[in-house]
Amino acid sequence: MTASFAAKLMVSAIAAGQGVLPVFIDLNRTHATNPLWTGHARFHLVYQVFTLLPLGAVEVALLWWPGPDSAARFYLAVLLTATSLAGFLLAALTRKLYGGTLSDPNGYRPVRIHAGSRSVEFDLNLPVVAIASVLLVAAVVLFWFGA
Repeated sequence: MTASFAAKLMVSAIAAGQGVLPVFIDLNRTHATNPLWTGHARFHLVYQVFTLLPLGAVEVALLWWPGPDSAARFYLAVLLTATSLAGFLLAALTRKLYGGTLSDPNGYRPVRIHAGSRSVEFDLNLPVVAIASVLLVAAVVLFWFGA
């Protein structure tokens, strides 16, 4: 397996995950049909899900479509994939400005890890997006040196 092939696989996994997973995670009673959410918030969530789904498909197609300019298509797919990761991280970093939270009492609960007498609680989205961001950078480095 070449480095550029591995890089394309990595970006494909992230892009496909961003496109497909929200369909299963968000289009249910904890999010899109949660009766405690305002209708406008639910609208924006469904809008986001149905924007990410075709975008993920376009990103994967850019990576694997045969033809010229495969390097340019790789970097375009990376930029498109990075856009939603950056959007999530920006929203997470600025959530105090607009009263946002990473989790909802009526949705998926934060993960709690106990280490001795200490307990740490965090939303699973944060490490997943952070890891995906690191893997995306690693894919670019792999592709750069493998091309």
